[in-house]
Amino acid sequence: MDAVFLARLQFALTIGFHFLFPPITIGLAWLLVIVELLGWRKKDEIYARVGAFFAKILGLTFAVGVATGIVMEFQFGTNWAQYSKFVGDIFGAPLAAEGVFAFFLESGFLGLYLFGRNRVSRGVHWFSCLMVAVGATISAFWIIVANSWQQTPAGYVVRNGRAELTSFYDAVFNPSTVIRYLHTVDAALITGAFFMAGIAAYYLLKQREADFAKRAMRVAVVFGLIVSLLELMPFGHEHARQVARSQPEKFAAIEGLYFSATGAPMVFFAVPTTEPPTLHANIEIPGLLSWLAFGDPAAPIKGINEFPADQIPPLWLTFVSFHNMVVLGMYFILVMAIAAYKLYRKTLWNSPGFLRLLMISIPLPLAACQLGWIATEVGRQPWIVYKLMRTSEAASITVSAQEILFSLVLFGFIYLCLGMLYVYLFVRKVKYGPAPVDAKEVIA
Repeated sequence: MDAVFLARLQFALTIGFHFLFPPITIGLAWLLVIVELLGWRKKDEIYARVGAFFAKILGLTFAVGVATGIVMEFQFGTNWAQYSKFVGDIFGAPLAAEGVFAFFLESGFLGLYLFGRNRVSRGVHWFSCLMVAVGATISAFWIIVANSWQQTPAGYVVRNGRAELTSFYDAVFNPSTVIRYLHTVDAALITGAFFMAGIAAYYLLKQREADFAKRAMRVAVVFGLIVSLLELMPFGHEHARQVARSQPEKFAAIEGLYFSATGAPMVFFAVPTTEPPTLHANIEIPGLLSWLAFGDPAAPIKGINEFPADQIPPLWLTFVSFHNMVVLGMYFILVMAIAAYKLYRKTLWNSPGFLRLLMISIPLPLAACQLGWIATEVGRQPWIVYKLMRTSEAASITVSAQEILFSLVLFGFIYLCLGMLYVYLFVRKVKYGPAPVDAKEVIA
């Protein structure tokens, strides 16, 4: 058994499971900011019921996300000691900032938001909801900072075998931080929109809580269409341009550009093989990739063939994960556009087939987030810190493969139980439905 492979597998399991919950938390939090504001300013009891119902789901999701996030961070000191030794001066700063500036803000105001309903004024209650959303979004920023530094390191110097921080500003705002952050947060907003729309669709199909479901659906669809379009342009487009400039090996791998080309084509569909690297059954537009990446349809782009063999990321997984993420992104735009059109024509409530589509689409944004993470992390290989440290050099030398395997199986079992418990509580809450809201909460 290979200890490095098992350590990578364990980290993939823990971060992949954890990453199911922050997108829901961030997306729902910002939707609740809108819903609670509408309920407060319009003195609308139904919007207040929407807020009270989804606030409980937000609390459940936040709790599971915190529990899984703590476990994930411990691995830096157990399985990845060499990495922690090399980058501890830099990597520790954003993680500490996340706890000090974001987590305590989010968790502190979450208690006021969940338990202050009908106990504090509506203005204070809405402000607590806003601070939860802001805290969750700031938390994501510092995590993205840490990961972006691994992708495009800046503001450091290597001295005595360790990376030392020379500019906190340059490290935080390294070449990929801002656009990766916007791209990731917008994906979370899409997740929240489909989450709310899918639950509203369930109630409409069951012919329960129709007024509640229609209010939630209106907010989710309008919000979802806007953020879905933003994910394509400018966030997705600009992120791809950033990767083309700063990580050309990853760009060639995700785009299936196995040979250098002038006027490189954009591949919309292909079946990749890796021995040798080849695309079959291509559907592509010549010159489009060069134009999108560099603004010139004749611009040359390096292919995989121009990079050293030991610096090429896994090709099949990188290509497939990226392209499936893009397909899902286009699906989100299409679905929300149709929903918005039906909403405008007042036919959405009487479209059971489309409502079922919205309901079964709830997990798809989470799948897109996972695929995006896979493309990002696998596409960086063989580096754990791009051009500075290989993944094979980062693992702990004192932790055996048997020990990692034991903890991997243990975490897998615990996460399976935790995931089943989350789904059970979520389904139970949805089936129970929204509780009535005290009238004085609406008018306070």
